[in-house]
Amino acid sequence: MSTLPSSEIYDAIVVGSGANGGVAAKELSERGLKVLVLEAGRTPDAKADLGHQVRDMAKRFYNLAISKRQSYQSMHPGYWKANPDLFIDEKDNPYTTPDDQPFYWIRGRQVGGKSLTWGGITLRLSDYEFKAASRDGHEQDWPIAYADLAPYYSKLEQFFQVRGSQEGLAQLPDGEYQPTLPLTPAELHLKQVVETNWSDRCLIPSRGFGLHRPTPEQPWPMYSSLGSSLKSAIATGNVTLRSDAVVSHVIFDPDTRKARGVAYRDRNSKTTHEVFARTVVLCASTIESVRILLHSTEKYQQAGLTNPSGMLGRYLMDHVSTSTFFFLPNIKQTKTFDLSGCDSFFIPCFTNLESQQEKFLRGYGIWGGVQRFDLPSIVRKVRSGSIGFLIAHGEVLPRYNNQIQLSNDVVDAWGIPVPHIKCAWSENEHLMLDHMHRQIDEIIKLAGGKNMRLTDMFHVPIFADFVSRMEETMAFSAPPGYYIHEVGGARMGTSPTNSVVNAHNQIWESPNLFVTDGACWTSSGWQSPTLTEMAITARASAFIAEEMRKGVF
Repeated sequence: MSTLPSSEIYDAIVVGSGANGGVAAKELSERGLKVLVLEAGRTPDAKADLGHQVRDMAKRFYNLAISKRQSYQSMHPGYWKANPDLFIDEKDNPYTTPDDQPFYWIRGRQVGGKSLTWGGITLRLSDYEFKAASRDGHEQDWPIAYADLAPYYSKLEQFFQVRGSQEGLAQLPDGEYQPTLPLTPAELHLKQVVETNWSDRCLIPSRGFGLHRPTPEQPWPMYSSLGSSLKSAIATGNVTLRSDAVVSHVIFDPDTRKARGVAYRDRNSKTTHEVFARTVVLCASTIESVRILLHSTEKYQQAGLTNPSGMLGRYLMDHVSTSTFFFLPNIKQTKTFDLSGCDSFFIPCFTNLESQQEKFLRGYGIWGGVQRFDLPSIVRKVRSGSIGFLIAHGEVLPRYNNQIQLSNDVVDAWGIPVPHIKCAWSENEHLMLDHMHRQIDEIIKLAGGKNMRLTDMFHVPIFADFVSRMEETMAFSAPPGYYIHEVGGARMGTSPTNSVVNAHNQIWESPNLFVTDGACWTSSGWQSPTLTEMAITARASAFIAEEMRKGVF
């Protein structure tokens, strides 16, 4: 790998090449800015990295039984569908937690990041989420509203060709969609059950990407940055992509306190390099971006951030979630349908929109599918019938004590201090979980179904013990981090005393340093966060380009 000349100054450095980094690169480069994209991981190859199921299963066995390098990664269902090489090596990339507060940090370090293993569900947030504090008094509102993001939601949905349907729901705003795909016969049965028994509930087709079928022209899925936003950015000719660049910290001008660039370690040689730009945009993923910011404070770096609000690293959130598999014996599974971001359904949203009838604040939604997956009859324990799942995920209240710090004694393979993650569910989340379980159980019962574990429905040789342990761990609630929807740690706000970034995603004390991924979130909402993160990134990129045009940066 050659070293970039230190004299070259880019218009923007984008740290991270996943969903948000791809959008930042696209939006900035299409406006004529010269952009350097830094990615900590390798550059994957579609032929080598996709579509090798037998090889991938052998890798999983080696990683779990022998090398022990992916213990947390393997706990997530997505690990069992994708090439395990698209998940990180935990020995090179450690982190720490309190002994009694596990956090399952699921990561991908390669060009494209976690967008390569993303489920592709795209839901808009509403002002029920952005302005939740005004209704229930917990913590503070976002400094932006739904109207600020609506144009960027629409632009992204059109670019990604998102599928969905117009439902007119206040708690889940409609988008700019391609035609939705039909529900399965069993899902239509479930829809009738839900809407007959609850006047304030509905079951709708999910919103997102369809199943990817690779072609020579489009090997990478559209939901990945490699197949969409980053691909478009590189096509402009204004983007330089540098993989194997593990960013250590931001470099600041000692006189102006503005960001000058970033320092990174080469992943292979472990040599240190510096690159410079007029602006720096952190899109490295929630915890990684916060880690970079913490390592950029005056404790570690000359002229570093002073963190005047004391909020940096605080208010980490994830979605609280629980999952249930079930069997419908009276509906034959004559066909297995696709399962993807739009090939599934949502029941939105069990929440206190106007009243306070429930004991918990905020709310949750239920994602599900029936007749979407099956295994050959030889490994089926159950007879003719349909198999389904319901996964509830809900809003976690922002709490000051849920935080990211830097470890004092543990470093990664490149000598950079690793995050110490402290995050636990509060009483509010436990009350919500109890409601989730009762609601899911009632839906399945009314549908004529039966709650069952995967190990009760299928023979799972070799991995049976592992699957049983995983089901036991997730029985009531998945641990924080498991759902891969972590947000917060560098939250937006209205002043330098109550937040880390302003409404345009600028670090208050260094206005040419931007944080646009999930780290900037003020509260978590209940919806899948990626579309909103990308909309925030697109909005911030438009602001950066305009400020650049005016000569501010």
